[in-house]
Amino acid sequence: MQTLTPPSNSPAAAATADARPGRARVLIVGCGFGGLEATRALAGENVDVTVIEKTNHHLFQPLLYQVATAGLAAPSIAAPARTLFRRQSNVTTLLGEVTAIDAAARQVQLADGERLPYEHLIVAAGATHSYFGNDDWATHAPGLKTLADAFEIRRRVLLAFEAAEREHDAARRQALLRFVVIGAGPTGVEMAGTLAEIARHTLTGEFRRIRPADAEVLLVEGGSRVLQAMPEALSQRALEQLEALGVRVRLNTRVTRIDEKGLEVTLDAGTPQATSQFIDSRCITWAAGVAASPLGRLLAQATGAECDRAGRVKVEPDLSLAGHSDISVVGDLAAAVSHVPGQPPQPVPGVSPGAKQMGRCAAGNVLLRIAGLPTRPFRYRDWGNLATIGRHSAVADVPTPFGHLRFSGSPAWLFWLFVHIFFLIGFRNRMIVLMDWASAYWTFRRHARVVHDVQAPQPAGGHAAPPPSQG
Repeated sequence: MQTLTPPSNSPAAAATADARPGRARVLIVGCGFGGLEATRALAGENVDVTVIEKTNHHLFQPLLYQVATAGLAAPSIAAPARTLFRRQSNVTTLLGEVTAIDAAARQVQLADGERLPYEHLIVAAGATHSYFGNDDWATHAPGLKTLADAFEIRRRVLLAFEAAEREHDAARRQALLRFVVIGAGPTGVEMAGTLAEIARHTLTGEFRRIRPADAEVLLVEGGSRVLQAMPEALSQRALEQLEALGVRVRLNTRVTRIDEKGLEVTLDAGTPQATSQFIDSRCITWAAGVAASPLGRLLAQATGAECDRAGRVKVEPDLSLAGHSDISVVGDLAAAVSHVPGQPPQPVPGVSPGAKQMGRCAAGNVLLRIAGLPTRPFRYRDWGNLATIGRHSAVADVPTPFGHLRFSGSPAWLFWLFVHIFFLIGFRNRMIVLMDWASAYWTFRRHARVVHDVQAPQPAGGHAAPPPSQG
């Protein structure tokens, strides 16, 4: 295959020119947890690193739902990629989206047609939403993976209350105030709990024609319990805390259709008692499915690698691809297993600690290859599972040398707060989030309730409610 030479004024040419003689060129695709840790692990090493990111920031996704529910402003959980690497003189950051990988020529192609060369490639492109073959549902039930997703969900939630304030028909008003979250994993549980708190506490006294506390929050889960990755006892405790907040949880309920009027579900799915029901709702959030970035299948086509059903690329023990030791895949894009001596290989969960550890491992193996040394298999260290439900409500499953420590309620909530503050990127972000949370704790206020592209919310049927009585 012919190798294309980039124009002299192109980013590819710049990246090639930046490479110093005798230094290997390492290309990292993505600046999520995996890409960020891989880049940091190469700081000060005798390599030239190019990071390609289709946004200009690193996003702390575990707190993205807080932006969607107006608890935090976007800059509190995001940091510009260039700022993160400004002190790493061996790092070049480029804004762009990789659309193809030429494994034979050792080049990646960007959306604008530019090509970037590499000697070692680490792909950390992350994950996206999966609607299980029903991609048209995305219009009516947005997922939560990016800041744009969070802004859109926040807009829909807040404008639903505004539209309800103007609606005089009781049935249509209730549909506007019925919020549905699909999927009871950590994101779904946290979203549902926070929506209930917004309705019952944050918006109290701000409307004259509606009572925000009358809003109904439904959490729909196709399985038999919430937080299925948690032990059953903690799952039950999370269910109890959700119900105490006023969230209505529907288990064993499968979604079969979503449109502009609401969603159709099958109750008691998989049993002889299964029945269908339509839920009238104007604000639906999707938290039920995750799929690997489409770049995974493109990479598989270019290298002959295999993908699992979710589109994740199957990797070797050292996170490289079979037959392509110069390419490593990490994070949510990798179908990786942990190789701990004396134990059978275990799948690596799709959580941020796993992505971080894979990023560091892949970077370390790049350095070993450059030095002509054997690479090391990936070994995942389990830091446990956490999920918050609401004020003083959370569950935690933390492994210790003496066994798993499992607790819930206020202790788990405080532990969740500490962990998320600790792992945020940058001192400024930690201080801002801490202050915002402290303010919200004492006042129940959420100060990030600004929406973009506001159009005057029109009630269903187009009839505004009469003005309130002045008596």
